[in-house]
Parts: sequence; structure tokens; C-alpha cells
Amino acid sequence: MSTAQETRNKETYRRFHDAVNSGDLGVISKAIDEFIHPDGRFHTAERTDVTAVQAQKRVWEILLRAFPDIHVTGEDLIAEGDKIVARQTVTGTNSGEYRGMPATGKSVTYNEIFIARFADGQVTDIWGVVDVYSQLRQLGLIQA
Repeated sequence: MSTAQETRNKETYRRFHDAVNSGDLGVISKAIDEFIHPDGRFHTAERTDVTAVQAQKRVWEILLRAFPDIHVTGEDLIAEGDKIVARQTVTGTNSGEYRGMPATGKSVTYNEIFIARFADGQVTDIWGVVDVYSQLRQLGLIQA
């Protein structure tokens, strides 16, 4: 894959996160439809038949309800061949229901790393590791 393609993949990923940081579910949903292939796969520890598009729309619906001020800061974005690796910091204030629990009013800061594979300008595969333990600990939903 050319350096130009790697640059385009990084730019596509950045544009997606610009949409995410809008805080507008409609904008985010439109970006998901634009940047993620309809048959794209979201690889998780638990097998699922849900597409990456469906998974991302559900994730952002949940996150925006729980953390209306959520913000994702890109720390590192590395491109190699048809993949990018993104290391990110997420911040937000728990102002709505999350994981069956009422809002805590607490702020969180946690990290995540995602790998995305691209084909023809769209994401076809997503793998991710999110520090949910740290997030839940900061919310007081689990003990340290």
C-alpha cells in the first residue's frame, strides 16, 4: 500500500473522530454510514452477527446518553499498509443512565486503542481495547 493511501486512511479516521466529537448522534450516524463499510466487522471477544455499522451506532447512542459531553482525543495515529492504529483518551461526565445505573455526575478519563483495516476508503474491520475497568472504577460502579 502506498504512503498516499496510508495518509488517506489516517485522514478518514480523523474525519470520523471529528464527527464523534460533534456530540450530535445524527452527525455521528451519518459519518458511520460514510466511513464504515456496510458489511464491515467489529471484532470483539464475544462473537456476534452485528455489523460494525450497527455496533458503532449502538455504542455511540449509549455513550452520548451517558456522557453527553464525551470527547475523544487522538494521542497517536499510526498507519501501516491497509491498517491504522489509534491510541485515544476519552473524557466525559456521566450525566445519564449507563449500564443500568443512574447518572453519577462524575467525570471520567480513560484510554482506548483501536485497529482499523481499510479497503476502498472505508473501514472493513475494527478491533479495539477500551479500559472499561478504569471507566467503571472512576464512576464508582466497581471497587478498586
